Amino acid sequence: MAKENKTNVMRILESEKISYHPYYYENKDGKIDGVSVALKLGQDVNRVFKTLVTRGASGGFFVFVVPVAEELNLKAAAKSVGEKSVAMIHVSEINKVTGYIRGGCSPVGMKKQYVTVLDDSCETLETVIVSGGKIGTQVELSPGDLMRLTGAKAAPIAIR
Repeated sequence: MAKENKTNVMRILESEKISYHPYYYENKDGKIDGVSVALKLGQDVNRVFKTLVTRGASGGFFVFVVPVAEELNLKAAAKSVGEKSVAMIHVSEINKVTGYIRGGCSPVGMKKQYVTVLDDSCETLETVIVSGGKIGTQVELSPGDLMRLTGAKAAPIAIR
């Protein structure tokens, strides 16, 4: 089991007095994709969300948070942020843009607060689970708290 230490995401949640539950999972097997993480945690893949970072046609960055078993609908995502189009950024850019690494990217605590959109499926859930900001950690919190903290809105952005 991973060592239970606090991440910056957890510190931010605590400083904002947001209730959360941390999860830790073993990652030595290299299986850090969202579906594998959900299975390791024994959680429904519809409650575990992944954080995707895109660049819009205008050159700005946008963050989209969707269930791990779903794909981002790029057309719907672009529409949700008023862009002509959006495209996923290259893996090599993730750290420079967000301060996180692939597999540990959280919508909470990025270097800058980018426009953020959660898939509207979150509105039917009491809690969602997102990255804790480090591979091997996840945090569970209410979608409302996550949206308030990140300034996010909900929109239908996942391919179902």
